[in-house]
Amino acid sequence: MTKAGSKGGNLRDKLDGNELDLSLSDLNEVPVKELAALPKATVLDLSCNKLTSLPADFCGLTHLVKLDLSKNKLQQLPTDFGRLVNLQHLDLLNNRLVTLPVSFAQLKSLKWLDLKDNPLDPALAKVAGDCLDEKQCKQCANKVLQHMKAVQADQERERQRRLEVEREAEKKREAKQRAKEAQERELRKREKAEEKERRRKEYDALKAAKREQEKKPKKETNQAPKSKSGSRPRKPPPRRHGRSWAVLKLLLLLLLCAAGGLVACRVTELRRQPLCASVNTIYDNALRGLRGHDILQWVLQTESQQ
Repeated sequence: MTKAGSKGGNLRDKLDGNELDLSLSDLNEVPVKELAALPKATVLDLSCNKLTSLPADFCGLTHLVKLDLSKNKLQQLPTDFGRLVNLQHLDLLNNRLVTLPVSFAQLKSLKWLDLKDNPLDPALAKVAGDCLDEKQCKQCANKVLQHMKAVQADQERERQRRLEVEREAEKKREAKQRAKEAQERELRKREKAEEKERRRKEYDALKAAKREQEKKPKKETNQAPKSKSGSRPRKPPPRRHGRSWAVLKLLLLLLLCAAGGLVACRVTELRRQPLCASVNTIYDNALRGLRGHDILQWVLQTESQQ
């Protein structure tokens, strides 16, 4: 790999005013760093070498005004070739170029261009035309610049169209996502409402069961006559039984009092009293009336024996 610095000596030795001639130097690489160190070299001749491409940093040589790249093997120019905004004269004769980079439209200072003997795209070749004299080469520069501006505008429109399509697609995705999220929110809301309704029904059922449970003791009280024995509603019979015993006790007490008074009237000194005489008379009459009954006679005999 041959470089100008090793084959032709120091580049400064080749600098003549503002012109640097590196033609016929058998170059297959451009010494960009050495050229960048020579900002005075505004005219650069790299014709008749073996260059197949230009490095990306070549576009940093913005001081170039005239550039000759004819009779090389260039297949394409760097994407940022339009950065050479001071370039006025460009010779690309007899290379292997098919298209030019879109940034070529930025070479607003370009006044002269030669694209002959390149396998150009038919549309670009038709625009470029011939460059057989100064006038044709200037027309070539002007027409190619206009053509590349149109290509750039078309690409920009296409880029905008793609961006718009992407934005529309993004909007659709966002709308779809929002619809999905809204559907999920609605589903969660409906599930929450269903859960709330289910819990409310359970709560109402529990309250109804509790009210039913509270009503049961009242029903049992109202149905006391039909309840089982030993329950509270059967307390009235013991109360009726208690009243009967009270009456019976009262009768027994009266009988005892009568018997005590009868005994007192018969065996004590009170028998002479008028009241006791009446009581004894009633007692004697009652005994005579009952003597006809065998059982009473037996009772009386037993009493007499005692």
